[in-house]
Amino acid sequence: RPVLIDTLSFEQLKEGAPWIAYRQFCQHFLAPLALMSYRNPALGQLSRIHIDGVPLDQAAELLPFRARFRMPLLLHIYLHARSQRKHSSKSTPVGKEEAPQKRAFTMQAFKGLIESLRGVIAKMEPAKGDSHWIDYYAEASHYSSASADHKRELVAAFIEQAGPQTVWDLGANTGAFSRISSERGIRTIAFEMDPQSVGEAYRQAKANGDENLLPLVCDLTNPSSGLGWAGEERMSLAERGPADLLLALALIHHLAIANNVPLGKVADYFATLGKRLVIEFVPKTDEKVQHLLASREDIFPTYTREGFEEAFKGRFDVERVEEIKGSERVLYLMRAR
Repeated sequence: RPVLIDTLSFEQLKEGAPWIAYRQFCQHFLAPLALMSYRNPALGQLSRIHIDGVPLDQAAELLPFRARFRMPLLLHIYLHARSQRKHSSKSTPVGKEEAPQKRAFTMQAFKGLIESLRGVIAKMEPAKGDSHWIDYYAEASHYSSASADHKRELVAAFIEQAGPQTVWDLGANTGAFSRISSERGIRTIAFEMDPQSVGEAYRQAKANGDENLLPLVCDLTNPSSGLGWAGEERMSLAERGPADLLLALALIHHLAIANNVPLGKVADYFATLGKRLVIEFVPKTDEKVQHLLASREDIFPTYTREGFEEAFKGRFDVERVEEIKGSERVLYLMRAR
């Protein structure tokens, strides 16, 4: 469903002329999807580095040898990359390379090219890989079923109290809590660093007809920055906000302990991303925090409930606090100053 249509990029198709966007399509869509399908979904992150599309010669080197036996990939990536190298000395504008041809590019050939690309993409599936997070909720042992139900009730109540039009769920996993807001008709973005979990969140949203949920890959310790010319062609994550409400559930210990981000820095950043915040504090006595500390020295003396509240009070006003039944975890509803 388009959200932006670049009308100035449309022009009338001229009989016999090649498709001038052929290279752009292959670099922006075919190459990243092929790498995610034949290698690893995480390779989609190459699009952050190459904002004009993944170079075809690079894609050809990264794809496994067996990809050459798929005729569309052989034609549109391998031979296309070879053609680019062969004609690299010519003064053809970037992105305007013509589709391979010797004679006039007939309408039949044009339709054949489109169907070839459509066919190979339609058959692609994300590569199967290990994911530590995709079964997080199914294997969760840190909550009893009663605690999990109480947490969902509290999150729903906090969302109702905040009344947001937009929600960003940070560290959303497969979107279990994101759907609490999206199913209420609230535009919700589920940010998660694990591509497999994001893919599962997307598949569930599609199966449920949930048009309000958008799952996206994002590592909060290395979020999207301003890119392109002067860093202004693509906005940073913070520039795309603030959201009306942030959800930061079972996240703070990963940022503060696993990634050594001081609690004050977390509070500062969250205050730039959202107007209000639902955040879950996970104490050191929690099983998940103990697991993080098992292989490292505890150098986090201020990681306590008191230290957490002290760090966040400089940027947020606490509106509501609720302890999750059957656990030592605490949920807060805060408003950014």
